[in-house]
Amino acid sequence: MTRTVWFQASPEGAKAIGGLHHFVTSGTSLPSQLVHLVFLRVSQINGCAHCIDIHTRDLMTGGMSVEKVVLVPVWHEAEYLFSKQEQAALAWSEEVTRVSETHASDEAYEAALAVFGEKDLVDLTLTIAAMNAINRMGISFRMKPRAKANGCEAQLCSLSS
Repeated sequence: MTRTVWFQASPEGAKAIGGLHHFVTSGTSLPSQLVHLVFLRVSQINGCAHCIDIHTRDLMTGGMSVEKVVLVPVWHEAEYLFSKQEQAALAWSEEVTRVSETHASDEAYEAALAVFGEKDLVDLTLTIAAMNAINRMGISFRMKPRAKANGCEAQLCSLSS
């Protein structure tokens, strides 16, 4: 089944989400790599293949090593690869993305606030909210990843691996 191309069906809605995305990627004092790291982690939690593909590429283009990128889902076990700021951002990303389970606990809030301060924590939370919104659109309307199977059909590539 083919689903609606959401940003064509609702250009004003796409513009609204795009405005928030533009703000969090260019209008805050958060480092660009940190924003894309948050985008990736939120997308991994939500299972948005399209966004995981994009933000993995963004991080690697920005200089993040493959070793670090592949360990983002298990960053707790590889904390030594992530700065204190990255660890705090990843923890808060998980807390806010899973808000129905965590209720954004006071302990998590205090830990994030200690690293980011009020303004940056609000901007970080807006970053998380933006990616959650984009993930929900991407997943609901089945946006596909850009990744290609090295020019061969996926079934054949998996057999030769």
